[in-house]
Amino acid sequence: KIDLMVNSGKLGTTVKPKSLVTSSSGALKKCHKKPFDAMNNIVANLLLNLTSSARFEGSLNMDLNEISMNLVPFPQLHYLVSSLTPLYTLADVNIPPRRLDQMFSDAFSKDHQLLQADPKHSLYLACALMVRGNVQISDLRRNIERLKPSLQFVSWNQEGWKTSLCSIPPVGHSHSLLALANNTCVKPTFMELKERFMRLYKKKAHLHHYLQVEGMEESCFTEAVSSLSALIQEYNQLDATKNMP
Repeated sequence: KIDLMVNSGKLGTTVKPKSLVTSSSGALKKCHKKPFDAMNNIVANLLLNLTSSARFEGSLNMDLNEISMNLVPFPQLHYLVSSLTPLYTLADVNIPPRRLDQMFSDAFSKDHQLLQADPKHSLYLACALMVRGNVQISDLRRNIERLKPSLQFVSWNQEGWKTSLCSIPPVGHSHSLLALANNTCVKPTFMELKERFMRLYKKKAHLHHYLQVEGMEESCFTEAVSSLSALIQEYNQLDATKNMP
């Protein structure tokens, strides 16, 4: 996604869809990059947006404690899906600027999620928008009202929005947005995790390595599976209420 955005903004480069290498000059650069550099850069950007309220003064900043307080209605369902716009690595900030309203739309699109999930077709328990840059509260409210009809919130938390404004933008950009959503779209991730675990556990693969460690027993694994199954079941129960009034 980043490669496409960076290279499509420059002249003289051809962008091949589903291709890692976008130009011959890019091919040389790719060889010298460490495989996780781009991913680590995205994580660094996420943390910079998340901690901006602790690093810069402002009356509309959000305290980090407020995130868990406002976004986690049930202790077990504390897994947040994050999306970041603009999406770029620290190595190349020269991506085309995004219009403010487009930035909000991107935050809820499948492409900008930092987890393979589509929150628009799942149920929201709560959502936080952490904005940086020259953005007004009226811009935030306008975009929330614009997007609200296309998002499904649980019946008992229709106004489950938390907002934060930090006037200092990230380097090289006029504004940025980090969206944190408590959404049932994380369920397939846990289901896949359980499926992969069970495939190994049924064959007792690698189990002996763990049982040699003091304090580790086979019951630890069965407890972990039952805990994961209970979590998936909770998400199922919430999903069942999706189209109810």
